[in-house]
Amino acid sequence: MTDLSAAIGLGPLRAAPPGLPEPSLTPPVVAESGDPFTALRVICLLARIPRGEPVRIADVAARLDANHLDWLFPERVVADVVLQVAANWGADFRTTTGFVVETGPAGAAVVVEDSARMDPWIVRQAQRQAAACLEALRSFSRRDRPSGDG
Repeated sequence: MTDLSAAIGLGPLRAAPPGLPEPSLTPPVVAESGDPFTALRVICLLARIPRGEPVRIADVAARLDANHLDWLFPERVVADVVLQVAANWGADFRTTTGFVVETGPAGAAVVVEDSARMDPWIVRQAQRQAAACLEALRSFSRRDRPSGDG
């Protein structure tokens, strides 16, 4: 008869068999409004677009899709983040000149103010979203079950 009592804990692992694929592939993600992971990616791109000239929201979404191949950024979701960032600017500075969002013949576009106060401000916006992402990850890791009932 075989003794099936196992030791507690997993000891050292053996070498991977030849040809075993790396399991680090990630599933595709469709960006969603209100998601800090989406907002972080959009804000980091907004921090780098040309200042003082209109940039189409569709072009921002297309660049995000190209930069993050495992994500899909619907134009509507990108616009939601841009509008939220514009509202945050208005709340912080009591002016709407920081982010001007308008619809023209080529579609919706954003103009980011070309000023010395923009870089530090937008970095803080990104840092806030990064903190929210980390908190979401921590919260997920504390759950016993994916359903959250553990």
